[in-house]
Amino acid sequence: MSASSITAAVTTAAASAANPRVGFVSLGCPKALVDSERILTQLRVEGYDIVQTYDDADVVVVNTCGFIDSAVTESLDAIGEALAENGKVIVTGCLGKRAEVIREAHPGVLSISGPQDYASVMDAVHVALPPRHDPFVDLVPRRAPGLDDDIGVKLTPKHYAYLKISEGCNHRCSFCIIPSMRGDLVSRPVDEVLREAEKLVRGGVRELLVISQDTSAYGVDVKYAEREWRGKPYQTRMKALCEGLSELGVWTRLHYVYPYPHVDDIIPLMAQTHNGAPKLLPYLDIPFQHASPRVLKLMKRPGAVDKTLQRIARWREICPELTIRSTFIVGFPGETEAEFEELLDFLDEAQLDRVGAFAYSPVDGAQANALPDPLPEDVKQERLARFMQRQAAISSARLEAKVGSVQTCLVDAMDGELAIARSMADAPEIDGLVQIQDGRDAGLKPGDFAEVTIMGSDEHDLYGEVRWDAPEHG
Repeated sequence: MSASSITAAVTTAAASAANPRVGFVSLGCPKALVDSERILTQLRVEGYDIVQTYDDADVVVVNTCGFIDSAVTESLDAIGEALAENGKVIVTGCLGKRAEVIREAHPGVLSISGPQDYASVMDAVHVALPPRHDPFVDLVPRRAPGLDDDIGVKLTPKHYAYLKISEGCNHRCSFCIIPSMRGDLVSRPVDEVLREAEKLVRGGVRELLVISQDTSAYGVDVKYAEREWRGKPYQTRMKALCEGLSELGVWTRLHYVYPYPHVDDIIPLMAQTHNGAPKLLPYLDIPFQHASPRVLKLMKRPGAVDKTLQRIARWREICPELTIRSTFIVGFPGETEAEFEELLDFLDEAQLDRVGAFAYSPVDGAQANALPDPLPEDVKQERLARFMQRQAAISSARLEAKVGSVQTCLVDAMDGELAIARSMADAPEIDGLVQIQDGRDAGLKPGDFAEVTIMGSDEHDLYGEVRWDAPEHG
């Protein structure tokens, strides 16, 4: 699995002095962000106001990350800041599975719960801050999130949203402790996911980002049970889900896809278009992690590297527009210089579009900690630098090859005359941007699609101008 990026957000909303007020800090990956959205939605349903500052809050909830050491530090720092600024803090999320770590650093927290434990969070809020009793409103049953056109509180911009399709993971990668935090795979029913996606699109979402711990394994725990949506049967299976989502007429982007053989089945859908738009974005986020069969075996990952290269070539034959992003770990215990060179050779052959890498860092509770021959830190960092230098050249060349092309872009923000947008090859937060030089003159605003002629590139981003003779797409 790919390591989580760390982000923090304190949510904002208009607060009423009459209602109990909750501050919220959300840390971690998009999967944790969805957990935060669900908790915030329930808080709003129960009459709590969500406030922007510690001073305005009656209690603060911190949703933590705990996947790697830097995430643990970030989470503990956030809890400490909330305690110092407010004093009443409820902790939830992945680090909540290691309550002793939190209690040792911050014994004054009011409550600790693990990820997806929404009921415990709400119970703790009720104890610390009972909901205001309104004899008139309380006679009316409150709406539960997820009914009718209710899409709840979102922490992303209006025009894109994360769509979580499952919880947990059945893999036992030796470097990862996510299963101990989030449990085994639990897939959401496919009709429930499709209805949520439909509501999000009705609410203005133009890009759906499908997330889970293992998107390729979707439905295996329920034996691919069949459900009905829009009068048609769909299996709880990745391909069927993608076919359903492709009917909604928006960008659908797949994240955390393990390279199982059945991934091949969705590539043709990425090559199909409807009204000029791809039915499924030609984008795969696949955490390959390494290229040495022996290292992959130590990681407890699939190791058929030769087949992986063949499959990538076949995918691109079917869908030439396909973007592949991946993550890798360098300096894994026992990794030899020759095996690291295998990884560099893999980069040269695979020509991946976007790549992230991490120097191996021991994670408390991970099986890899017991492996022999750990590498010195300076060796790990030297290999990481060489890896990133090699990939930077590849990424730069692939972006430069787009100069002169026309790319469909989705605008995220305006910055003076510029429109800051993303192409089909760019996921929010983790990939590059397209700076549209005449965005203001073109009247663009966040959530708009534009056809952009690419005029230049650098190592990460593209630069272009609106193609004025092209109709708006999407």
